Amino acid sequence: MFDIGFSELIVIAVVALIVIGPERLPKVARTAGHLLGRLQRYVNDVKSDINREMQLDELKKLQAQVEESARSIERDVGKELQSAETSLNQAAQGLTDAAPSPGDASPAVAAPPSAEAPPVAAAPASAASTAQASGDGAGPAQKA
Repeated sequence: MFDIGFSELIVIAVVALIVIGPERLPKVARTAGHLLGRLQRYVNDVKSDINREMQLDELKKLQAQVEESARSIERDVGKELQSAETSLNQAAQGLTDAAPSPGDASPAVAAPPSAEAPPVAAAPASAASTAQASGDGAGPAQKA
């Protein structure tokens, strides 16, 4: 830390022995040791506080990045959901426009389901047409 060699320490010890005297030198050395220990503990505490603050700052930056990523993903999912909903609504509107009205007596061929329509929506219609084609005249609700 200070680059003090062994020979320099011997010179300092001899000067201290001459200036302070042999009677007070042990007490002064003990006091100096305690003060140096306190100084080292204080320096270590300051270093650890600085490290904690740096880590806290890094964590705050990371948290901000994660929150921004989450918001971005939420926006993207919302846009995709809205576009899928719009597509489904357009497909449903197209099916509604293509379907014959209940008052028409002429038989009409149903348009095939579009690629955008979910297969689940086509299943109840096929079950109802199967029940009507069997000739029993009772729909699924009337059987129960």
